[in-house]
Amino acid sequence: MPKPYPEEFREDVVRVARNRAPGVTVEQVAADFGVHAMTLWKWMRRADGDAGTKPGTTGQESTELREARRRIKLLEQENEVLRRAAAYLSQAYLPKRIYPLVRELAVDGVPVTVACRVLKLARQPYYRWLDKPVTDAAVEEAYRSNALFDAHREDPEFGYRFLADEARVTGAGMADRTAWRICRDNRWWSVFGKKRGRVKKSGPLVHDDLVRRDFTADGPNRLWLTDITEHPTAEGKLYLCAIKDVFSKRIVGYSIDERMKSRLAVAALDNAVARRDSVAGCVLHSDRGSQFRSRKFVRALGHHQIVGSIGRVGAAGDNAAMESFFSLLQKNVLDRRTWATRQELRIAIVTWIEKTYHRRRRQAALGRLTPVEFETVMTTPALQAA
Repeated sequence: MPKPYPEEFREDVVRVARNRAPGVTVEQVAADFGVHAMTLWKWMRRADGDAGTKPGTTGQESTELREARRRIKLLEQENEVLRRAAAYLSQAYLPKRIYPLVRELAVDGVPVTVACRVLKLARQPYYRWLDKPVTDAAVEEAYRSNALFDAHREDPEFGYRFLADEARVTGAGMADRTAWRICRDNRWWSVFGKKRGRVKKSGPLVHDDLVRRDFTADGPNRLWLTDITEHPTAEGKLYLCAIKDVFSKRIVGYSIDERMKSRLAVAALDNAVARRDSVAGCVLHSDRGSQFRSRKFVRALGHHQIVGSIGRVGAAGDNAAMESFFSLLQKNVLDRRTWATRQELRIAIVTWIEKTYHRRRRQAALGRLTPVEFETVMTTPALQAA
């Protein structure tokens, strides 16, 4: 079953269709964007319903109906949890432990998340209990910690190496490095040592550079590049975040907004995933912009099972292949004229990407094929873009 097109893409196609030049048919606009004409007519009817110009169920009403059904199902599950909990705890011959009840509810189809929220339990301790009450590693760590603590209490002037020697004498064998880690975690330092302050946690971790300027891929969805560009209009700046597949040079996803927030990068990533298949394990390379280092974007990468990669500080060449696309966009669209409104510039950008860059502009690196033609020729039907 093909994946649905992203909402932002559908809105852009409808805008282009409504603002088409005289003599241009809806069927021609649909062909330029690679969608079926009936699909575009359906999108336009839905947009008319959302705007209230024609009768019908709006997209917001459909969303509200799905949300209402989801909440009704959730309330039924929460009711079942409370009913079963009351009956479970009223039985005197059963131990008053809640974890077995959560397990029974999970077997009956009530999600663990719902049961733990209603019963005010944390899920992580439950899963630990479900797997094993106490791990062997935790028991061994406790024995070593006890031995080191006893040695430190008797001789506070000893450093971690002497404490490890004392612990080995009592039978708690460990490496010096292990002793140092336990002493560090518990702050058991020698009274003669230098005072150690608490180490402040750093910000979000930065991905390694997995590309190292090697912009090649042997198949689709192996290596993606992304970046953000901006351009002024009379109403203010407009920002574009685009994602490019190195294999076919195709822009697999993009998002346009009037603000350069992390949601812009997340929306572009979600749109790319919605239009492609088998993205798990794909490497997404970017520069060190704050949008690509934000927690929202990192969580989105993990959700889609995509591997992050970030270039070095101040090294524009680390993302040169993406910069070349923005250079083309700058010459062919952005700098061709001045733009009065953001919507006018947005329509021009998406039209150039979908109609010209994807389906008309032949590239020497692709054997004088367009990105869409190259993917059609070089991939099987199961791997073609949605």
